[in-house]
Amino acid sequence: MSIFAKICLIASYDKVTYYSVAIVDGDDEQPSYFQKFVDRHQEENKGKLNHILSWLQQIGKVYGAKPSLFREEREAQALPPKGVNRRPTYIEMGEPAINNLRLYCYRLSERVVFLFDGDVKTADAAQDCPQVRPHFRMANQLARAINEAFKQQDIEWNDDCSDIIYDEDFLLIF
Repeated sequence: MSIFAKICLIASYDKVTYYSVAIVDGDDEQPSYFQKFVDRHQEENKGKLNHILSWLQQIGKVYGAKPSLFREEREAQALPPKGVNRRPTYIEMGEPAINNLRLYCYRLSERVVFLFDGDVKTADAAQDCPQVRPHFRMANQLARAINEAFKQQDIEWNDDCSDIIYDEDFLLIF
């Protein structure tokens, strides 16, 4: 069974434009995957969520979406970056800590990133974690669908490859 999703602009900064996708079921459009992620973690994982949102802002305003700022997750990527010595640092109980909340995404370039969904990772490998496994799989499925949309020219680069162009009625199929 095919699933249809609409591309949603999330935020545009000097260095990065962020997009997400929202499932469309008939005339009903759900919140974007990224919005679901934010809504779900706003209460219970607020500090961890704010750490990731801080990274998104720093990447968007200062660094650009450099590969070293993302975790590789097969075709997709995830935030936060590896390591506790990076800024902004996640602090838990007054000490630098590793943030185990994962936001899965797809980094198209240093200028364009799709943000999806995620959860708290409780196992070493995403495939072994019941919380993040479905988000990991969905992110990789969406990355393949986005790549296919580029091949079919449903999504294209603008003239200077700083952003994407697509018809606002275009539906991603995966």
